[in-house]
Amino acid sequence: MSSTQSLLEKIAGVDEAGRGPLAGPVYAAAVILDPSRPISGLADSKKLSFKQRNQLFGDIRTNAFAWSIATASVREIDEINILQASLLAMQRAIAGLEFTPTRVLVDGNKLPQLSCPAEAIVKGDERIAEISAASILAKVARDEEMVRLDKEYPGYGMATHKGYPTRAHLAALGKNGVTPIHRRTFAPVRRLLES
Repeated sequence: MSSTQSLLEKIAGVDEAGRGPLAGPVYAAAVILDPSRPISGLADSKKLSFKQRNQLFGDIRTNAFAWSIATASVREIDEINILQASLLAMQRAIAGLEFTPTRVLVDGNKLPQLSCPAEAIVKGDERIAEISAASILAKVARDEEMVRLDKEYPGYGMATHKGYPTRAHLAALGKNGVTPIHRRTFAPVRRLLES
């Protein structure tokens, strides 16, 4: 995997984390790498170990030219749907960068509305260093938030499954009910509310 960055360009890689879970906000990150400070080990965050992700989380924030992490709330997810909320989080992450990128590369096949040139790249988190870095920031930040929410809403196992619809999570939902951090428009939660 190589960075697409030149010394003149400021290419931001963008990715999200948390589209599939039944609970918690969706996160997005934007990263502009510094060609003079390469970061080794960048890869799709899902293919890295917990230890590798956390090491790279620190490396990226220390060595990147600029980085930003943003969210869209559970309420926003329920109001505008998860795709639009993911794109909104991406917009916020890009807007939060210290420098305006000359180009934006987004993981996937959808683009947020932006004022600079942008390209959607399927499996970009496996191929583009900037997007890999963004995927790591988004995933680690979201996982940390779900560990925090586990303490606020005990009994659901959020620290373990991070809000994804595992058997244990669905059983806890059935037993304990829906919390304010659950996405009410997602089918398992909606069905529970309707029953």
